[in-house]
Amino acid sequence: MLPKIRIRTLVWHPYVTPIDLARATPAQLEAMKVTPSSTKVSPYVRTLAHDPESYVTRTVLFNAIMYAQGGLPRCDRELGALGASVVNGCAYCAMIHGQRLAQLTHSDDALSALWYRRYDLLSARDAAIWHFARALSAAPPAAGPHHVAALRQAGLSDAEIVDLIHAIAIFGWANRLMHTLGHSEPTSGAPPARTSGQGRKER
Repeated sequence: MLPKIRIRTLVWHPYVTPIDLARATPAQLEAMKVTPSSTKVSPYVRTLAHDPESYVTRTVLFNAIMYAQGGLPRCDRELGALGASVVNGCAYCAMIHGQRLAQLTHSDDALSALWYRRYDLLSARDAAIWHFARALSAAPPAAGPHHVAALRQAGLSDAEIVDLIHAIAIFGWANRLMHTLGHSEPTSGAPPARTSGQGRKER
């Protein structure tokens, strides 16, 4: 059994000053779906909401891809997002979607296997999704027929494969947007990335 890992908690810091909720316009508040008494709105949302129209468009699309009812299970979408975020070098998104994957599956076995690059310990479904997500994110032509064949063999329908492509593709955009607008760093007192005691740094 692989040593368990713990995902380091990161905080994202914007380069653009986020909107002050107390001074937000009605259009900005509507875009963020925020009431005047609400304070739990992330700096990322408050940064994007400088342009409320584009923020609404982004949010509707993102929610339709990642949280739609039916189709590809949510945990598979999160795994695709994680694979894309790792390839694209977005540590913050990788943290968020790694945590969500563990929460949805009630297990960190897949994360441990990915961390140690023991892909042989992944289920056939998880392995097919992971390799497809990485190939598609590195360069779309790198995701070839053999990747699609592996997804089908693992039980994904063609409609679910389309859902997966959407989840991976939107993070090609989302990761780069976060890189442009800010940076992330560990929170003070955050636990180490892994608990094996081997002292290897977080990837």
